[in-house]
Amino acid sequence: MVLRSVNLFTTLLLLGIYSRVSQSLHFELQSGRTKCVSEDIKSNSMSVGKYSVVNPNEAHPSPPSHKISIRVSSSYGNTYHHAEDVESGQFAFTAVEAGDYMACFTAIDHKPEVTLSVDLDWKAGIHSKSWPSVAKKSQVEVMEFDVKQLIEIVNSIHEEMFYLRDREEEMQDLNRATNSKMAWLSFLSLFVCLGVAGMQFLHLKSFLEKKKVI
Repeated sequence: MVLRSVNLFTTLLLLGIYSRVSQSLHFELQSGRTKCVSEDIKSNSMSVGKYSVVNPNEAHPSPPSHKISIRVSSSYGNTYHHAEDVESGQFAFTAVEAGDYMACFTAIDHKPEVTLSVDLDWKAGIHSKSWPSVAKKSQVEVMEFDVKQLIEIVNSIHEEMFYLRDREEEMQDLNRATNSKMAWLSFLSLFVCLGVAGMQFLHLKSFLEKKKVI
């Protein structure tokens, strides 16, 4: 039973890693509009991407309206790729800081408005490495290639677990800081309420004394 639980945990973790480190998208973009795609990438992870605007008529060159601008940046505002008025391109970088990375696509303004189809293939981590080009035809080299690939997967799982632990600690620190601030706010609210009640009591007492009620 324990072994089955461990196997299930490993399978789910692998699926989570593979779903995070590889992203292939096809989306539509209207003239003058912007769409952004985000990817959570660990620090020191390699990331590569390829993008292209689908030609509506492959027998002819793409019309001038089928061009886009792209900017890939981190949540800290650092730009890793930028291109203007292009039909296709690619980018590659090593993430300096961990967090969400945004790839924002903007279609050039065109009248009448047209709809562009954009293909994006964005890979990070072990998927960004061209392992098939390294593997050879001999059986020994193929086995060596498989072992290297497994080592990369294990290292990626190991790094992922540390990354999740760090994120959990950050969330716990944030929760503790929020609870502390809420406690101080509660005490302050109670103090203000008591102060207002005391002032109302004194005002009412003074008013009744002036009216000689008491």
